[in-house]
Amino acid sequence: QVQLVESGGGLVQAGGSLRLSCAVSGSIFSSDAMGWYRQAPGKQRELVAIVTSGASANYADSVKGRFTVSRDNAKNTAYLQMSSLKPEDTATYYCYLSRPYGMEYWGKGTLVTVSS
Repeated sequence: QVQLVESGGGLVQAGGSLRLSCAVSGSIFSSDAMGWYRQAPGKQRELVAIVTSGASANYADSVKGRFTVSRDNAKNTAYLQMSSLKPEDTATYYCYLSRPYGMEYWGKGTLVTVSS
């Protein structure tokens, strides 16, 4: 059973930075897509960033130029480096892993709170 565990969330002032990590039990395969979603109170979960099996990264328009998604297959870990944080980035951030044939896995989330 694949498990994803996020860490690195917390309280930060606007303009600050945080780095989220997602540790995956078992191995990450080159064919996996990995990324991050977030859900703010009262809102739907939305894609933040994802790095595909081809190692290309896609970002939500709202975070382009501020967030960077990466993965280290050797360490079975994905990362989300967040800079120039804004109050509207406040949300629970979820790690996501997708494998061929429709297999998907989610972490339980880590809360990021950005104060103004």
